[in-house]
Amino acid sequence: WLTNRAYAVTHSKYRSKGNVIGVFNGRQPAVLVMKPELIKDVLIKNFKQFQDNEFADSISKDSDPIFARNPFMLKGEEWKEKRAEVTPAFTASRMKALFPFVEDVSNRMKQYIAQHTTKGPIETRELCAKYTTDVVSSCIFAADAQSFTKEKAEIREMGRKLLEPNFQIVVMFLLIGLIPALKKLIKISFVSKEIEQFFTDLMEKAVAYREQNNVKRVDYLDHLMALRAKKQLSSLDMAAHGVTFFIDGFETSSLAMCFTLYELARNPDCQETLRNELMAARNEDGSIDYDALLELPYLDQVLYEALRIWPPAAFLSKVCTVPTELEVTDGQKVLIERGLPVMLPVWAVHRDKEYYEEPERFNPDRFSPATGGTKVYREKGCFLPFGDGPRQCLGMRFALMQVKRGLFEVITKYEVSVNSKSKQPIQLDPKTFIVCPLGGIWLDYKPIEA
Repeated sequence: WLTNRAYAVTHSKYRSKGNVIGVFNGRQPAVLVMKPELIKDVLIKNFKQFQDNEFADSISKDSDPIFARNPFMLKGEEWKEKRAEVTPAFTASRMKALFPFVEDVSNRMKQYIAQHTTKGPIETRELCAKYTTDVVSSCIFAADAQSFTKEKAEIREMGRKLLEPNFQIVVMFLLIGLIPALKKLIKISFVSKEIEQFFTDLMEKAVAYREQNNVKRVDYLDHLMALRAKKQLSSLDMAAHGVTFFIDGFETSSLAMCFTLYELARNPDCQETLRNELMAARNEDGSIDYDALLELPYLDQVLYEALRIWPPAAFLSKVCTVPTELEVTDGQKVLIERGLPVMLPVWAVHRDKEYYEEPERFNPDRFSPATGGTKVYREKGCFLPFGDGPRQCLGMRFALMQVKRGLFEVITKYEVSVNSKSKQPIQLDPKTFIVCPLGGIWLDYKPIEA
């Protein structure tokens, strides 16, 4: 399931065989739901019966006290409780309060590009990872991660370790695939003790500094400190919330920004159209206001089209918690048994010509407000970069905001084009659990003459 070829083969092999297909993932029987309307049933209409994520049983608070507290891994009522704790941190007013910190990091990125673009192409996945690392570090820990100025900056390296492919984890998943019963016995640790200790210490120091110096700053740490006072959160709970925000705001956002820049580099006409829109929205000093950034339709179209072609997750995988019937065609139902994984092929749906004309082509106009934007596709169940339903990505608003601000900084200052060092077409890294390019994405950045 872990290569782009596998995503495509999965769809072409089963598309003609029905709307719901029985498959084996290793030796684990599973259900592959092919029809967008049924995907919506799983994520929204029958949410209570499919609310748990598949890998939740593979982890425990003993084996991994940090990641086991991540809302993605939590089940049932505990998931609802933890999500309710952090939801107030993502309101529109809080996003606006975070915007100056995002601006500050955008300016640091601008300086970094100016220093490096004369030396040749810039590996853009790493550029975007530095950017999002510094943004989330500022918003969570009020810390300067120094990703743009310091070689092997500590928070950047810990972020790399947190999400880099781990041989032990891959082996564990292979074993569970071969012997599904092991899922209840083998408990996987995604977060090493080194990383757990690092983020716990970072959170404790940030809290202590703020308390000792009576610092008032509207950010995610401020929200967590208020939550701690209200619910007596432990240091581990605080660190787990911090790592959750870090993961959600760092890796998937950096990849979304990277893939968007890649598609703009390949499509100079789209790049120029976007640049014209961004330039027109600038203030006299070249900056942009938060509200203005959110009211740029073509920027939305470009970003959503990149997320369609390169969704953060190729599959969503749920577990049936109560025996449930899905209506696969008019009058015909299929019973999904309790405990059966239900796989939702986001990649395949996003690239299906039945739902998208010329699906391999980067075409932001397909999401034009004049034709309904993304709403039309969401209602059909065929636009799922953030999932859908009650467990839709909670950090979506923050992710879009920081990516848009980063794109604004790059596109108003540089023309980007694909360098020959980039592998074409993009191959995906088979060792990761999200959609990552293999070998990096190398782009040339040509300064725009004022």
